[in-house]
Amino acid sequence: MYLIIPRQTYKTMRFLLFIFLFFSISGRGQWKDYIISIKGDTLNRVDMNGKKQGPWVIHLEELRGEPGYDEQGYFLNGKKEGLWQRFSLMGDKIAEEHYRWGNKDGKCEYYNMTGGLIREESWKAVNPDNPYDTVDVYDLQDPTKVVDKKVVKLEGFSLKHGAWTYYNPEFGTIVKTERYWLDKPAPVAGSTAANGNSADDDLKLIGINDKTKTDTTTSKAVTKPKEVLQYEKKNSGKKKIKVRDGRTGYAPNP
Repeated sequence: MYLIIPRQTYKTMRFLLFIFLFFSISGRGQWKDYIISIKGDTLNRVDMNGKKQGPWVIHLEELRGEPGYDEQGYFLNGKKEGLWQRFSLMGDKIAEEHYRWGNKDGKCEYYNMTGGLIREESWKAVNPDNPYDTVDVYDLQDPTKVVDKKVVKLEGFSLKHGAWTYYNPEFGTIVKTERYWLDKPAPVAGSTAANGNSADDDLKLIGINDKTKTDTTTSKAVTKPKEVLQYEKKNSGKKKIKVRDGRTGYAPNP
């Protein structure tokens, strides 16, 4: 028994099949590799240049005594970007980290297996394409006074920058707090920074091309000699003052 398909219907089916294959090939052509999640999402994408893109899930088994974990987040041009979450192999969240340019940036939090907060870290990512920053220079006698600004090259990729807080995970109480400025102990200890903002505020990079406005026209106070002051006082109010300037009155012929 044969199934007879009208000619017009057959042409329509061939056209739809062609369209389906076209989109399938086009979709595959965007990525060199990827996986499909159980929800039908496209994950772990690798573009045609071999760079990781979009949402990723990474699974790492226990190795040489180090516990395994699962983590999820986003890649942008092969580098971690934004929020990344890490879980134990039992499914417990053990870390939340923020990234920029593939480096830690902002606050990162770490937990024990029961969900207790262990530590909060504060990082500043360094742009690998422009590893410079404008930093404040403080007065040695008064560490709260900014006396200059300098452009410096930052060494490394992620720098400790801001408050690092350690907790007792059982009670949630603070054990100790450390403060850093560009990977070094902060010059000012306390709850507020030199600029008056909270030391816990996120400190942002100042681009090398961002010009810092400084007042270069402000005149400095100059102490006049005693003789000058006496002269000004003596001749105060006079319209014309006769001054010996060393001239003899002789003018040579041109």
